[in-house]
Amino acid sequence: MMKVGLVGMPNAGKSSLFNALSQAGAEAANYPFTTIEPNVAVVPVKDERMEQVAATVKASNIVWDTIEFHDIAGLVAGASKGEGLGNKFLANIRECDALLHVVRCHTDENVIHPSGRVDPAADIETIETELLLADLDSAERRHARGGRDARSGDRAAVAEEQWLRQVIEALQAGTPARAVPVPHDAPDAARNLYPLTGKPVLFVANVNEGEDAVPSVVADHAAATRAGAVAISSRIEADLADMGDDEEAAMMREELGIGDSGLHRVVNGAFGLLHLIAFFTAGEDKPAQTWHLHEGLTAWHAAGQIHSDIQKGFVRAEVIGWDSLVEAGGYAGARDKGTLRLEGRDYLMKDGDVITIKHTG
Repeated sequence: MMKVGLVGMPNAGKSSLFNALSQAGAEAANYPFTTIEPNVAVVPVKDERMEQVAATVKASNIVWDTIEFHDIAGLVAGASKGEGLGNKFLANIRECDALLHVVRCHTDENVIHPSGRVDPAADIETIETELLLADLDSAERRHARGGRDARSGDRAAVAEEQWLRQVIEALQAGTPARAVPVPHDAPDAARNLYPLTGKPVLFVANVNEGEDAVPSVVADHAAATRAGAVAISSRIEADLADMGDDEEAAMMREELGIGDSGLHRVVNGAFGLLHLIAFFTAGEDKPAQTWHLHEGLTAWHAAGQIHSDIQKGFVRAEVIGWDSLVEAGGYAGARDKGTLRLEGRDYLMKDGDVITIKHTG
């Protein structure tokens, strides 16, 4: 399951966003460090394509793939040295696959800012500086330990030592580790270091009510650091989520001039960070299920997502695009049209594929 950490300055709007995403009701009080232990919410990732597929094949029900959101305590300058809740903050980040960096851009004077002013650029710099400093300390220590192996001439050790030097130089210049490509000869280098700034990042601009665009100060920084960016009003999204009525919430969005829900915008952005594609399994009177897989992986890997035993006994796969299946009116019609294909284990999965694995055992 994909784990995404919500990070940001105290009172940036993380817990309100968390509430909007999960309706888990995390406390969102107006003072720093409300969230000391990470609140965790498992949120279904709904997909309209699956709803059409399930209806077409007359599936018994839909089982949605999920994403795990962690609401991590706000951080202050000095976290890399343990200030505030720094040590706990950094440890919780290491456990996540990707980060949503919530940045306060709204000007609501009733919400206290820990520094007494609203300055998105400064807030971004505060958090990124702490992550950079933590990574720099880790990289320098690992580089010092790895020098002996590199002097032995081991190819992977030499490549990792060179990569670490490049990472250290980048971090010292204020550039995140994700900007330094992992060497072909040392594919485990990043996993060995596990840099905080190596994780993909989606900046979430917490904007004023009624606004729907990412402010340029956030958008430009995201583009410069190979990150994504979306805009959301955390307070509005939390209020809409509390309504509990999708139609009423949709009407309210229309009145406010807000586009799709914060859940869709943020979840889609989070999945985009890791270059995941969706594929589906579905059958008559059986549960229809959504799955996610990294781009560039095969039917054999998809089988492993479903169950390790299915992967071990893989024989072949029946594959069809979701839209072709719906257009044909089901599997029988797809066979008649010749759009239901038999593929081997090396077939490269495409976003929206519907797959049935034939296997032994």
